[in-house]
Amino acid sequence: MKSFFTAGDLFEDWRDEIESGKPPTLYRCGTGDFEKIELGPGRVMLIGGAPGAGKTAFVMQCVVDALRIDPTLRACVLNVEMAPGVLLDRQLARLSGVDATLIRQRKLETIHADRIDQAFSTLESIGERLAFVRPPYSLENLANAADEFESGLLVLDYIQRIEAPGDHADNRGSVNASMNFLRQFADNGQAVIVVSAVGRTKDSKGRSSYSGEGLNLASFRESSELEFGCDDAYILVPIDEDTVKLGHHKSRHGEQRDISLSFAKSIQRFTPESAPSIPGSKPRTPIESLWNRPKPAKGSV
Repeated sequence: MKSFFTAGDLFEDWRDEIESGKPPTLYRCGTGDFEKIELGPGRVMLIGGAPGAGKTAFVMQCVVDALRIDPTLRACVLNVEMAPGVLLDRQLARLSGVDATLIRQRKLETIHADRIDQAFSTLESIGERLAFVRPPYSLENLANAADEFESGLLVLDYIQRIEAPGDHADNRGSVNASMNFLRQFADNGQAVIVVSAVGRTKDSKGRSSYSGEGLNLASFRESSELEFGCDDAYILVPIDEDTVKLGHHKSRHGEQRDISLSFAKSIQRFTPESAPSIPGSKPRTPIESLWNRPKPAKGSV
């Protein structure tokens, strides 16, 4: 078998694919400006932000709404910091519009009943297609869960706390290895969302901070492999008390497009500036076998 193939070898299939008019599979994360986010099989999306910027809230909103829009999609979430019940509490607040504190403290009243029941119904409708990975929090365990659950979307929250296979001299080496494996996951038909911590940078006055003006593609913690390995890289930056910019710092397949969002913290809901619009699908092959291999649409919610 030759170690290469020519453009002529793939030309006929490639031309047929172009002329078919069939677009690539993408999982819609919501409506309005959320439709600018291109998440689908074969793609790795990196999300960063300072502590408290709303990274987990944003990602879980995208996941839940993608599941609502595409009834064939299945998602597997590995979160090292929040229990599944806490994540569902937040989604219940977002979908019902009832204050997250009331839900967390279990102080609901009769006036909340209708909205809570509707939100329960929405979450129940996707319940069998949303899985949470049990400890240990490792890539190998995630891969096993993904194969067993037959997921099409993987979420890692967050990458610096997730153990990679093999021995590594430091956390940087571990993150490098993790990103190598995540690219292979994507190449095997998974859509991957990676949540990452970011480092402090110098603001305009030379102070060390998480100021939005200093955050960029080099801000992701531990590893340049993160920005090299992802297809799209976003950083959530608070603009004021209620507004957040989703800065688009890398786009491998198209143009970079920042998105302005309002963030209602009391109900953990992000809302884009624009609105309305359904569906997607997915391929797949097992990813368990990767361990022994070196690294070489539209709708209304």
